[in-house]
Amino acid sequence: MGSSRLSQITIYAGKCFRIFRNEKGWTTFLSSALITLIISSVVSKDMFKAYSATRNGAFALVCACIWIGIFNSIQSICKERDIIKREHRSGLHMSAYVASHMLFEMFLCLVESLIVTIIITIFRHQNLPSSGVLLPCVIELEITFFLAIFCSDTLGLMTSSIVKTPVMAMTVMPFILIIQLVMSGMIFKLQGFSAKVANITVSKWSLNAICITSNVNDMLMANPDLEADYEYAVSNLLQNWGILALFILIYGIISIISLEFVDKDKR
Repeated sequence: MGSSRLSQITIYAGKCFRIFRNEKGWTTFLSSALITLIISSVVSKDMFKAYSATRNGAFALVCACIWIGIFNSIQSICKERDIIKREHRSGLHMSAYVASHMLFEMFLCLVESLIVTIIITIFRHQNLPSSGVLLPCVIELEITFFLAIFCSDTLGLMTSSIVKTPVMAMTVMPFILIIQLVMSGMIFKLQGFSAKVANITVSKWSLNAICITSNVNDMLMANPDLEADYEYAVSNLLQNWGILALFILIYGIISIISLEFVDKDKR
């Protein structure tokens, strides 16, 4: 196992894809489609046309993206913990192991985000603006959905690298989801400490990005308190995308650091 990091990434990424093929992992895409279909069928027909309808629909889609992403990976590392421990002692680089998982998960998230984008576009194409802040509206939404799903996926990977069993991972998962939903700023008006917590949630920045692309500030009944967050500007959209990308990097680094201590696992 004492090979280079690059060769280890290739080996373990290949293993992830083989498992995906052999265990019919494509059913994950069916689940993503079903979730998006359910949400798309109930969101208001005024989504991308009226402020409240757009914001509510965007929040529902962000919740779906977070669920899809976390569910992709929440058990993927902890279920291999004994194998990881053994192979780490034989020369496995944890950075290569995590990177291989992230490459595989990136593929999953890309396909899933395309599914979400296609379905919501079919359901609400009549209201979608032709252009976003920087790119065509559909392309910007696809990028936001991808970042939201992949960011949530790496959050799941991080959690899976910290906990020791799949049961513990599934026990923690609801609390992660609740924090993302409650601290998004959508359901409750957040102030003080809770507003600071919102800044480290995937939900807040994903919701902001969708609302910026949709230009909700120009819609009827827009909320003056949120105009700055939803300002229709390239710099604002790129900032939200950049924060989500930064979260992905941070979650990946924490996953690596956490797994470096796997040999001390007394389980």
